[in-house]
Amino acid sequence: MMNIQLKRVYEEPGDTDGKRILIDRLWPRGVTKAKAQIDIWLKDIAPSTELRTWFGHDPSKWYDFKQRYKNELKNNSETVSKLREQMAQGKVTFVYSAKDKEHNDAVVLAEYLGERE
Repeated sequence: MMNIQLKRVYEEPGDTDGKRILIDRLWPRGVTKAKAQIDIWLKDIAPSTELRTWFGHDPSKWYDFKQRYKNELKNNSETVSKLREQMAQGKVTFVYSAKDKEHNDAVVLAEYLGERE
């Protein structure tokens, strides 16, 4: 199994990050491309705008958000395949901007790909 790391875009990039993949649909506020050091921006792997807006990072909606986002991922096989290709090449870091490190799309994405419990 390839190793997936999750990291906020506001954290310093590290030597052990591997390929840094931004998984947000929108570019993070206040972060330059140089500071973010993103290798690939996979906008289409992010939750739909409708789902993201509905969730609003409300922990009480977490369970439903996870189920809905996983359904979106099931119907997004082309982009998921692109991500799996990157993972097959070595370590990756899913970079995201959400403040909540426990309830965000990166957590669901890693879980969906079978890399986290």
